Amino acid sequence: MNQLNSLKRFTTIVADTSNIESICKYKPEDATTNPSLILQAVNHSFNECFINQAVEYAKKKGGLYRDQIVNASDKILVDLGVEILKYIPGYISSEVDARLSFSKEQSILKAKKIINLYEEQGISRKRVLIKLAATWECIKAAEELKKDNILCNLTLLFSFAQARACAESDVFLISPFVGRIYDWYISQKLISNSSNERDPGVKSVYKIYDYYKKHNYKTIIMGASFRNIQQILNLSGCDRLTISPVLLKELESNDEIVDRKLIPPSIFSTPPSELSEEEFRWDHNQDVMAVQKLSEGIRNFAKDQLALEKILSKKI
Repeated sequence: MNQLNSLKRFTTIVADTSNIESICKYKPEDATTNPSLILQAVNHSFNECFINQAVEYAKKKGGLYRDQIVNASDKILVDLGVEILKYIPGYISSEVDARLSFSKEQSILKAKKIINLYEEQGISRKRVLIKLAATWECIKAAEELKKDNILCNLTLLFSFAQARACAESDVFLISPFVGRIYDWYISQKLISNSSNERDPGVKSVYKIYDYYKKHNYKTIIMGASFRNIQQILNLSGCDRLTISPVLLKELESNDEIVDRKLIPPSIFSTPPSELSEEEFRWDHNQDVMAVQKLSEGIRNFAKDQLALEKILSKKI
């Protein structure tokens, strides 16, 4: 049995791609996309039909030039998601514009718009996860959206404060960014050629997993943003892992034994009192890595969103 199939015994595998060919090959349960992956897909000539469909849709809806660009962008996000759902049994994660990350109200409105676009094409909201950056505002937006049966994937998660606030708000799923945490520690020369046990990204997920399971939180933990298969294998047993095609291929080509690393505790305890907004902001602010990587991630996703809109604006 190869490592990919072996890993599937302990963990739900999610494809971190919008590439249909890869999804068909590796047969994941779910798939995740983000503005960077959507932009990659749009830049592929094979997907030009999605651009044309989105532009036609936006022109038909009319409105101001800026409104048409936004509508085309939302449409292509959903159309790619609908296509991916044909090849997976589970969820597709579709991301809200990162520029809305500090507005609870605007994030809610955009999430509902995306869900409506899916439902117009016959896709149940039960198969869609709305991706939001794990800011305080978006965590609270996810809490509100769940009341309307809209489930969320809180992404760009780097600090324990973010993880704790998500669990306390009963968010459906979180995506701790293992590789980006590792990158930061390397860039700051706080680790060098990290051994597997000392990998700070892996350790962050261990801490979240133990805390969630000990306090019986239902929020799903999905490790993300991996740099090598050893990080993935060290998180065998995590609820979900979203993995790029490059690393899925490496796992499939390797037949070494995979052992389960994360195991729920047998003893449970009562959760502490919930974090206030002030406590959340202070605790998160104490983690320099998390502050830098969250803001950087939001900026970069916004940059890719702008690049997508530039492509669409030329067509409109």
